[in-house]
Order: sequence, then structure tokens, then C-alpha cells
Amino acid sequence: MAKSKKQIELEQQVGELTVDLQRVRADFENYRKRVEMDKVSARQSGQASAILKLLPVIDNIERAISHVPKELSDNSWAQGIVGLAKTLNRSLENLNIQKIDAKEGAAFNPDLHEAIQFDEEAEGDKEVIAEELQAGYLLEGKPIRHTMVKVTRK
Repeated sequence: MAKSKKQIELEQQVGELTVDLQRVRADFENYRKRVEMDKVSARQSGQASAILKLLPVIDNIERAISHVPKELSDNSWAQGIVGLAKTLNRSLENLNIQKIDAKEGAAFNPDLHEAIQFDEEAEGDKEVIAEELQAGYLLEGKPIRHTMVKVTRK
């Protein structure tokens, strides 16, 4: 039995609507994924912003610990400050924040380190860290603050 003109038009219309529905579903799925990525990005950005405001406090505590006079090294107050620094570091680790490795002699990496000073007189072809001047941190593997270092050649 031959299809009527009306039936053919209706089948074409159903085909077009099916294609439109598939496109709308794909667009919605892409939108949903983009919104989820934006939420994750906003959460990370807010976390990084808050942590960056706390890092100067952590820097000052670590600086104070490094300058404790020897005669006060056994003092309970000084030991309390050392304990505070350890607690802060554990809290940072729980937030997926790691300190960037910048040991003396380690290779200089411009993705992680910011060269503040450079020893022009040193000879060699490999740039290495001579001294860490300020700690840097990674948030979930991405730098939120680069380590400030003095660089030399070896």
C-alpha cells in the first residue's frame, strides 16, 4: 500500500524533530559538563585565594622558628610555636596543598620556581637552586605561589 503525501510529510517531520531532540540532548549534556567544570574551577579559585591570604602568616611563623635563639630552643613557648607550624603544615596537606621542593642543588624549574637572584659569576651549564628565599605551594598539583629562589650554575 502506497503512503499518502500526508504520511510522508509526517514521517519527515518526525525525523526532523528526532534530530532536533538529539541535538538538544547533546547541547544540554555539554552544558551540564561545562557548569560542573565551572563549579570545580570556582571552588579551587576560592580555596587558592583564601590560602594565599594565609601563606604570609605561615611564612612569618616559619621565619620566627628559624631565628629562635639556642638558649630558648628548649623553652615550652618556643616548642609550642614549632608545634603550631607542624599543625598548619598538616592542615595544608589535608587541603591538598604541598610545599614545592626547592632544596639547595635541585634543578631550577621556571614552572615552579621564581628566580629572584642569580649568581652571575658561577660557571657551569646547569641552573640549580642555591637558596630558597620564600616557600612556594601547589594546590592539587598546580602552583598557587611559586618558590622564590636564588639560582646559580653548576
